[in-house]
Amino acid sequence: MSEKTANGSRARILTGDTPTGQLHLGHWVGSLENRVALQDQYECFFLIANMHAFTTRADKPDEIRRSTIDIIKDWIACGIDPEKSTFVLQTEIPGIAELSWYLAMLLPFNRVMRNPTLKSELDAKGLGDNYSFGFPMYSVGQCADILLFRPELVPVGEDQLAHIEPCREVARRFNQMYCGVDSHTEDEDYVSAGGLFPIPEGKVGRVARLIGTDGKHKMSKSLNNAIFLTDTFKQIKKKMGGLYTGRVAMDEPGDIHNALFDYVRAFIRDDERIKELEEAYSKGDNIGDGHVKVEVAEHIDKLLEPMRERRVPYEGKEGDKKVLELLRAHTEQANNAAEETLYLAKQAMKLDFGKRSLVFA
Repeated sequence: MSEKTANGSRARILTGDTPTGQLHLGHWVGSLENRVALQDQYECFFLIANMHAFTTRADKPDEIRRSTIDIIKDWIACGIDPEKSTFVLQTEIPGIAELSWYLAMLLPFNRVMRNPTLKSELDAKGLGDNYSFGFPMYSVGQCADILLFRPELVPVGEDQLAHIEPCREVARRFNQMYCGVDSHTEDEDYVSAGGLFPIPEGKVGRVARLIGTDGKHKMSKSLNNAIFLTDTFKQIKKKMGGLYTGRVAMDEPGDIHNALFDYVRAFIRDDERIKELEEAYSKGDNIGDGHVKVEVAEHIDKLLEPMRERRVPYEGKEGDKKVLELLRAHTEQANNAAEETLYLAKQAMKLDFGKRSLVFA
């Protein structure tokens, strides 16, 4: 994937989070780490999907607002620089809702409902057939979230890759239907062939799926098996101490493919030390789970310590005010990019009856 577009400008990234609570280590290794690493090479837009949060929690507006503010704090704590990247507050970008409507005409309903992530979320939340019409619209809206900013790359967790595929499909269809791009065109050539939308690629983090501290399920706040980016060393150590491995004694050969060693490989960034621990553990060479857990906890704390420090200026009510001021400033930047794309899309669809300007007080 090129870091430059055909005209020499920086290629774009778009990704984000739905405000459902605090961010945790699974978010870090799955996507956040990539965002921090790529923000110097790409023009980055990071989206808070607070509109999408209402698809399943419309009765909890206070929680959604609180989580929206906290996510920005987590992003800054992680090292995302608001001077380098643009924060996109979904509800303040009217172009998202408008583009969602146009794209909905290009995605068959049965294709939307075949999205495996959508199905798994229905099962996980126990919604059955009792979900709002807005819930499947979430999948279409996510296509609009992405395409409105015309990114080439979308850093995501492994479970979000399925959401990107409909986006790629609808980008091809729009380019073919309204921009005259030949259907046999290679994905990387759509823009140079006259298309409006690049066909975005997903980029999964170095750990595709981090197991939670229950040792079984993916890390999740709702399952109470998460280590949060705000946790102290005491909290980290306690949570790691409860990680289930199935091993009985320290002189018993251990399975280095268990959940504990997923953490070893994810958070101990010293290949030689990882090898030493794997060899000793697999032989039952007088090394207990407790020792390994403490060592991992120390490395996690070392990772999170600068995050906790960067978060300090944004704590409390004054910190909330700083976040809101930042979001207002970034809303203008985000809308400049969004409105440009929307107008170009409407031109292609013969809907360009005049440009509009947006004013946010």
